[in-house]
Amino acid sequence: MSIEFDRALVEGRRVLCAVSGGADSMCLLHLLRANGIDVTAAHFEHGIRGAESRRDAAFVENWCRENGVPSVIGHGDVPAYAASHGLGIEEAARQLRYAFLTRAAADAGCDVIATAHTLDDNAETILFHLTRGSGAAGLTGIPRQRGIIVRPLLSVSRKEIEAYLTEHALAHVEDSSNQSDAYTRNRIRHGVLPTLRELNPRIAEAAARSARLLGQDDDCLNALAEDFLRRQLRDNSLPLEEFRALHPAIASRVLRRLLPGLEAEHVDAALRFIQGSDYALLDLPGRRLRREQGRLYLDAGDHSTLPARPLTVGQALPIPEAGLTLQSQLCIFRGEVNDLFTTSFVKYEMISADLLCTGRLPGDRLRPVGRGCTKTLKALFQEAGFTQAQRDLTPVIRDSQGPLWVRGLAVSERAVPMPGDRAVRLHFIQTEPERGELSVHEPGY
Repeated sequence: MSIEFDRALVEGRRVLCAVSGGADSMCLLHLLRANGIDVTAAHFEHGIRGAESRRDAAFVENWCRENGVPSVIGHGDVPAYAASHGLGIEEAARQLRYAFLTRAAADAGCDVIATAHTLDDNAETILFHLTRGSGAAGLTGIPRQRGIIVRPLLSVSRKEIEAYLTEHALAHVEDSSNQSDAYTRNRIRHGVLPTLRELNPRIAEAAARSARLLGQDDDCLNALAEDFLRRQLRDNSLPLEEFRALHPAIASRVLRRLLPGLEAEHVDAALRFIQGSDYALLDLPGRRLRREQGRLYLDAGDHSTLPARPLTVGQALPIPEAGLTLQSQLCIFRGEVNDLFTTSFVKYEMISADLLCTGRLPGDRLRPVGRGCTKTLKALFQEAGFTQAQRDLTPVIRDSQGPLWVRGLAVSERAVPMPGDRAVRLHFIQTEPERGELSVHEPGY
């Protein structure tokens, strides 16, 4: 049988295929190879399941050697990383796995990283977020692409994959932890979805359709919220009358943009707060809202900026205050265009000392690429219209000479590499569950 995978994500590109050795990833690897895609396999052994984990790594390495597929095998100590960073095992495994995949892709000269998330994985993720009371953003499922991560099998069912493996006599390994109902995803897979399939045999397709429609609605509401901020945000404040007139779906999105990282209870408290008119204060985590003379002001709260964190190239750096993780790896710069919010390249030889990720600091200044002058960070924030909350949560990558990259604003002229230079690739990923994958026991890759 043939599987209709998302060819547009991989055709004409060099692909690093994340391969756990399980059914889904072996199907993806075979499909890419059979369709003439330039593919390299990558397997990360987490150091969690002992001999079984080493068995999986050996299986992938042997299969690739026997079938003429280049491969790279990585190893990590997830339990130790989780303990040292205060993370759960699943989140620690996810961070180390994606850091390894990003490094491997750069080393192999790959353009994208393909993971084997399927239609059924998407349904499980949507149901998981539903149990947590997520809004539209959390119910839009797994994105087909985020940065260099692509998911060509997202419209393919597990049943189709099993049939493909049988037809092509493709071997694979089974992860014993997938049978344990100690993990929420497995309980959804083994209990909830079979029951729902009795009501609708095509429940996975129905969930994907709902997610797509919710995504369209979410995009529309987000655009309306952004438009309101562009028109009404002045001097770090908003007019209360106009704010109150917004539909709650738009008003809540305005608040989340002004105050990143708010929990649902805090958003509800802020929405109630704006209904009043007299002078009053509302304290929220890291912020204070002030109601005064018909306007809502965003005042500084109990912190003014992000703490300083050492940045070790090749290791994921969580920035929980901003809902971000920073990934980094050495690479050869090939002329890629910087995306000020997600990805930037810093010339390795220009780094004057150890890299740090911090918030804004007094006196910060840099010479932004293409501006022809030196600007203070304060002036750049003002020009861009960043709110106080956005300024507080904007990561700054720096060395001993000052800022190299201010996320969302500017890259220092001194940091820019030329094609062929050694560089550090810096990449931010969103760790808040806006439209993300399930972070609790995702399938192997």
